[in-house]
Formats: sequence, C-alpha cells, structure tokens
Amino acid sequence: MKKEITAEAPALKPALLDRIIPPRTITLPNGHTVLKPVSRTPIISVLVIAVIIVSAVVTGFNFKIIIDRGYQLGYILGRIFHPNWSYFGSDPEKTQKLLTALFDTIKMSIMGSVIGATLALPIAVLSSTNIHKNKFVIWFLRILLMVIRTLPTLIIAKFAALIFGLGTFAGTVAIVIFTFGIIAKMMYESIETIDLGAFEAAESFGANKFQSFWSACMPQILPTYLSYCLYSLEMNIRAAAILGYVGAGGLGILINEFIGWRDYESLGAVLLALFVVVFIIENTSQYLRRKLS
Repeated sequence: MKKEITAEAPALKPALLDRIIPPRTITLPNGHTVLKPVSRTPIISVLVIAVIIVSAVVTGFNFKIIIDRGYQLGYILGRIFHPNWSYFGSDPEKTQKLLTALFDTIKMSIMGSVIGATLALPIAVLSSTNIHKNKFVIWFLRILLMVIRTLPTLIIAKFAALIFGLGTFAGTVAIVIFTFGIIAKMMYESIETIDLGAFEAAESFGANKFQSFWSACMPQILPTYLSYCLYSLEMNIRAAAILGYVGAGGLGILINEFIGWRDYESLGAVLLALFVVVFIIENTSQYLRRKLS
C-alpha cells in the first residue's frame, strides 16, 4: 500500500497588532476552539493621542492659544460672510475694480492651462518608455518634470515676476509651468498603459513614429488628456487667485490689499465672486469629463 504524503499549508504570520494584543481563545461546546480578536481601539487611540502630543511639542503648537484666540476666527468669519454688496453693481467704481481683477484671473488660468497642456503632450510622449526608447532622454525629462512639480506655484510666479515684471504675464507663465509639469507627468503614465498593437502594426506598414502614434495611440489617450486639461483648469483658477501676492496680477492683489487693511467685508465680496466662478467652472468641467468618460 502506497503511503500518501500530504503537505501541510504554511502557517500564516499573525498581523502586528495580533502579536501586540493576542486574540483570546474561546472553546465552543463541541470542543472546537476559535480565536476572538481583542478590540484594537484602545491601543490605536493611545498611539494617535501620543503622536498628536509629540507633534505639538516638536512643532511648538499651542492648544491654549487656539482656545484663547478662537473667538477671533468667529469675528473674522462673521465679517467675511457679510460681504460688501457695493462691489456687485451699486458702486460702479468698485464693481469695475472687482471685475477687472476677476477677468485677469480667468484669463491667466485659461491661457496658462491651454499653453501648458499643449506643451505637455509631446514631452509626455518622449517620457513614456513604451513609445520612446532613448533612456537618457527619458531620464532627463522625468528629472525635469520632477523638479518643476517640486516648485510651488507661488515660487514660480515670484521668479517670473522678477524676470518679466509685475502683472498678469508673470502669472500666466507660472500657470503654464505648473500645468506643464502636472499634465506631462500624468500623461506619460497613461501612455505607458495603452495597447500598442495598432501602433506597432502602423510602424510595420512603413509609417513613422509620429504618424503611428497620432493614428493609433492618440484616439486612446485623447479622452484622458482632455480630462486632465479640464482638471488642471479647475486647479489653476484657484491658484491664479493668490498669485497677486507676489505681483502676478488677478484677484490676489485685491485679497492681499483687503487683508492688509482688515477690510473683511470687501474680502468677503472678492471670495464670493471667486466662489461663483470656481463653482461654474468646476461643474462645467465635471459635466464635460463625464461626457468624455
């Protein structure tokens, strides 16, 4: 008689919390035993509280100041939520001032998004490992994109203002660079996931790499590309609103001015106008992205 050899399944290594707080063994009436996990809430709560306390000590965060000065937040918000309605028609001079800054913000966002997204597409193609095979070029472009994404938009706008002077041109340049870095990064990751069957077939029939990519790959990535462009436009509207802090024009100039003068009612009017614009653009963008998906 042949002896059957059965391999035992390897024992699973218990999770870290199970090793810290071992589960209880319960014996059932039929003699079998089961493991009942012990509640992990106490140890997790203790760890979270300890991390918060240590972080507060290291960063110098003072909870007493929050409690003592918390009423100031309610005071400022109360004035902001009672905006100066003269900026919405009753005072033509103030209305013109607000609309000019608002249109500058919108123009910077749209122009910067369009130019940045247009420049990002060819760089994304050159950065994708499945389309472009030159490893040095891929490495160089990815390092460049990483450096661009590392720089905050305000820093880019500050340098642009020093180079090109104060005004909306510097803000547009900052948005172009920011959009370029974000879309190029997301697009080359998307390009690396597409099906290259049609691309390789087009090359085998004699088409060059550009013709093959345009006819075989572009239809696959176009909805994703347009979706990323719309998403960037949403972000850029918000970013453009604060570029005035470094002299790049737009609503940021008014926001900086009103905060400096503690004119929170006028600040509330600016934020309300910005909220309406962002709400319209965001909902329009979401609608278009749903159509593209």
